[in-house]
Amino acid sequence: MPANILKVRDDHQPVRFEKEGEDGRFKICDGIECSWADKEFGPKELRGRIEPWLTALFQSEHLSLLAGSGLTHAVHYLACGKGAAGMSALTLSNHRAEIDQAAEKAAKAAGRNKGNLEDQLRVANELLRGLEILGEQDKANSLAKELSKCMESFAQKILESETSIVTAGQENRDKAFSALVTFLMSFASRTGMRDRLNIFTTNYDRLIEAGAELAGLHLLDRFLGNLMPIFRSSRLDLDMHYNPPGIRGEPRYLEGVARFTKLHGSVDWVQAGTDIRRIGLPFGATDVQPYLQAPGLQGATPHELMIYPNAAKDRETADYPYVELFRDLAAAVCRPNSTLVTYGYGFGDEHINRVIRDMLTIPSTHLVIISRSDTYGRILPLVEERSSQVSLLVGPDLSDLTELTENFLPKAAIDKATSRMSELLKQRMGTELPPARHPAAEANAFDGSDLA
Repeated sequence: MPANILKVRDDHQPVRFEKEGEDGRFKICDGIECSWADKEFGPKELRGRIEPWLTALFQSEHLSLLAGSGLTHAVHYLACGKGAAGMSALTLSNHRAEIDQAAEKAAKAAGRNKGNLEDQLRVANELLRGLEILGEQDKANSLAKELSKCMESFAQKILESETSIVTAGQENRDKAFSALVTFLMSFASRTGMRDRLNIFTTNYDRLIEAGAELAGLHLLDRFLGNLMPIFRSSRLDLDMHYNPPGIRGEPRYLEGVARFTKLHGSVDWVQAGTDIRRIGLPFGATDVQPYLQAPGLQGATPHELMIYPNAAKDRETADYPYVELFRDLAAAVCRPNSTLVTYGYGFGDEHINRVIRDMLTIPSTHLVIISRSDTYGRILPLVEERSSQVSLLVGPDLSDLTELTENFLPKAAIDKATSRMSELLKQRMGTELPPARHPAAEANAFDGSDLA
């Protein structure tokens, strides 16, 4: 059983501990000093250490969530008892050796051990463009045809993961979606005086969108329209307000609204002519091909799917629309009094890590890393660089989605009734509420923007 790593509050060094038996108790690993627990401790001490800290941080002036593939695997495991489908390597026959070699080189330059499908796609698209420039049209057409089949196969794997969740047994499916909804609402339930939650994800599936629909959470992104929304670079800072009864001219923020950005694109984004459109691909669909056969898509093939880094071939800027999305990430997190929480993100994308490092140059920012493991060996070095600005919850007992939502994340409640009840009880009793109290009181009592 791998050890858990925890660093919150005033911990100067990460605390390593592991599960002791089947009774839920934990034991501090040998050679590790811990000021807040004995050699052995239980879930109660762990919750008391983590939950108030996260509750305070979640009420920072600016809050962002970055979800990686770990979120998809966690939900898929709850529903199906196994992880979601991974990204297998491309099976190309045209220039395969050259593409693999260049992908390996690019991966090592980015600090990863070996290349993945994204590295291969990037190199293959660059090679395709080079063949077109050289006038090698036959070779270019052959490679383009293979890439289209690979993209369709990759999209199929993403859809298979969605379908597996939808078709799982009702009890497990309900458990999985319940955990997902609770997870999202723990972040989205912020007071109206705070800035909107920003949700970023590197995933291509629509699991977050499905969870948001079940939770009644409104997601604001760069797409405008209803039937076939179009990606807009000139998106205004749109929001949702309402007018309270009896009050005129003073609209207030609508609760349950978040800004949403899919940094690597999505399985339902398609290049249609000069536009990037989102097609009506149902969650749990078994095949993307039938939904591409629409007049507005102008005969699009799976090669036109906007999956990073499958840039549009007919554009001068090969980074469109991803450059707009990463600009949104930098603008959201690189601000004073900002907290960024990562879940299931292994820090394997250098373009995202660069933004995070820039964020941490601002002293009042804070980074919370929740992950099952340190796959790429990049998490702990980051803690050493910015120890006072980084909190860690790494390990199977800390990152488990069910344990996390039930014990460690703040509960989804932003109404003032709980806060008023807490204040009233304190005045009458002269003591604080017991540990089982609703954490909304703590969220209103502490301002996470003061925590670095």
